[in-house]
Amino acid sequence: QMDCWVLSALCWTLPVCFLLHCLCFMFADADFTLLRASLLGGRPEKKLKGLVVWVTGASSGIGEELAYQLAGCGSRLILSARREDELRRVKRRCLERSDLKDEDVLVLPLDLLDRTSHEGKTKAALQHFGHIDVLINNGGRSQRSLCLETRLEVYQAVMELNFLGTVSVTKCVLPHMTGRGSGSIVTISSVVGLAGVPLSTGYSASKHALQGFFNSLRPELTDYPNLVISTVCPGPVQSQIVHNAFTEELHKSIETVGSQEHKMPTSRCARLILVGVANGVKEMWISQQPFLLFYYLWQYTPTLAWFITNLLGSKRVHNFKAGLDADSAYFTKQKTS
Repeated sequence: QMDCWVLSALCWTLPVCFLLHCLCFMFADADFTLLRASLLGGRPEKKLKGLVVWVTGASSGIGEELAYQLAGCGSRLILSARREDELRRVKRRCLERSDLKDEDVLVLPLDLLDRTSHEGKTKAALQHFGHIDVLINNGGRSQRSLCLETRLEVYQAVMELNFLGTVSVTKCVLPHMTGRGSGSIVTISSVVGLAGVPLSTGYSASKHALQGFFNSLRPELTDYPNLVISTVCPGPVQSQIVHNAFTEELHKSIETVGSQEHKMPTSRCARLILVGVANGVKEMWISQQPFLLFYYLWQYTPTLAWFITNLLGSKRVHNFKAGLDADSAYFTKQKTS
């Protein structure tokens, strides 16, 4: 009788659990591991308080929002980007939004392309705070152009900036963290680091390179169990990254930016990232639906994912060639059809 009762319980429990997971997934904006950490894990306000966090690309977008939320958590900050005036603006707002003092926020201008300066910048950060607990590699640029029209030097610039610049800063900070035996290196990758996207061949390549680098670095550091390597794969997020995207020519600006209303709010993306950092999540998928579903299709049903990619990719390229915004034009049509 006991065996029959257990079997009966499983017969109705498993379908109910599956249904609940499906319902939750419909409204999810991150992978289940990260969502579980946000519900049951440690809070960033407790875990990150007092830590020294270096954020590159801190002058706008996700990096800027991360700085504000980290300040609210009580983290001490190193803010880096090329534009010193923008970094000082971000610092002022960090101080206004928190109990941090002026010396708790270091403005450290940094050019990812000037790799010979990275060691000196790292030494300056260490001289100011004595140590670095978390490095958030957020600096980089996107790309929006067709491969057949894109000059080779654009691809070189994308890889130099997004990949080699990030690797260079990481290599400067890593010996310090291995010496201490602890730390966290968080790299903002992208959904295009997991799946190919038309009009972003160079950008996607640079993010795939970052995924490969850090996924290979992680097992090299198994002797340092308290050193966490994390990659973040956001989908479309409201930011300035499209405004500054590379085009088919190195110094040509993008012409059509379009609406960002369909994208995830930057504040939500930053919050989920900090939840992941606080709980040592190694890979974070952050996106609203239907993009999150696309992540899972690529992971578990790549044949179906390729079919959908070809359909949506064709529409994206068609909109781009017609002079429309490649993303928002498609979503506007979907909403009104």
